[in-house]
Amino acid sequence: MDLLGFLLKRLAATIPLLIAISIVSFLIIQAVPGDYVDRWMSATQAQTGKSYDELLPQATAMRERLGLDQPVAIQYLVWVKDIVTDFDFGMSFRHNRPVTEVIGVRLPRTLLLAISTVILSQVIGVLLGIYAATNQYKLGDNVATVIAFLGIVIPKFVISLVILYLLAFVWHSPYIGAVNSAQYILQDHWSLAKFWDFLKHVWPVLLVSIWAGQAYTTRMMRGNLLDTLNMQYVETARAKGLSKRKVLFKHAVPNALHPVVMNLGTRFDYMIKGEIEIAIVLGIPTVGPLILSSVADRDMYVVAAIFMMVAVLLVLGNLFADLLLALIDPRVRRATLSRA
Repeated sequence: MDLLGFLLKRLAATIPLLIAISIVSFLIIQAVPGDYVDRWMSATQAQTGKSYDELLPQATAMRERLGLDQPVAIQYLVWVKDIVTDFDFGMSFRHNRPVTEVIGVRLPRTLLLAISTVILSQVIGVLLGIYAATNQYKLGDNVATVIAFLGIVIPKFVISLVILYLLAFVWHSPYIGAVNSAQYILQDHWSLAKFWDFLKHVWPVLLVSIWAGQAYTTRMMRGNLLDTLNMQYVETARAKGLSKRKVLFKHAVPNALHPVVMNLGTRFDYMIKGEIEIAIVLGIPTVGPLILSSVADRDMYVVAAIFMMVAVLLVLGNLFADLLLALIDPRVRRATLSRA
């Protein structure tokens, strides 16, 4: 019950944060000059050659119908009320569908890729960090250091552009700009063949995200483990005659993991943003290209809803990191329960 109380307090403390994030999310798209109707008028003028005065009555009626003629504060309050009462994030102007339907098609793909890359990149980073620390200044340590360094300094979009060039012009791959082949798009259930086809389409996103994600974890784990191996309690464990493996994995590694676990919550947010960036370059139909097109079209409810959902995921990621840290360290558990 004490731990449950602590969790409830943590969740309650996030409410003011989420309110502030919702305000910022809503105002970001409002800060851009013009709105969806202005964008529509520009596109219609270019296509039909009609003048501004000819389109003005229709634009005024459209702005009134969409609620864009109201003050920003009123628009925000109506939006929040609909979210709280009906879980309604508004209508997408561009798609003329509820925002939940527009995002609901793409968000699961983004979450699947982001969660997969978080798990794989952290596991690979921790293992490489352990290997590098236990083989300090040897060939393996140097190779792991170079891999981590390149993952940190090379921007993800640059690697994505290189892979896109190879896929399109060198390998002539048919798996570009989609998450499944045509024969699987209308198939509702997942099969082994459909999953394998999915991996053929999204492996560049996983590759780039994992490479970029493991780099920082490898460097952090290597440095932490080297410091931990020089601690007095580790020397005492060695003096008691414990095996090298037992000293490493029972005493050194769990303590060296603390900063890595504490950083896990922010890494989840980093992976979501990384997946969005890579998906935009590669044209994968996830949340990334949707954000780009929605910002261009001033589809404000879609953009604000995506920002809100990413913020909620970041909060949950940090909470998960706290719980995981408490799980691996009894001292943190005792401190947590005492505060609760």
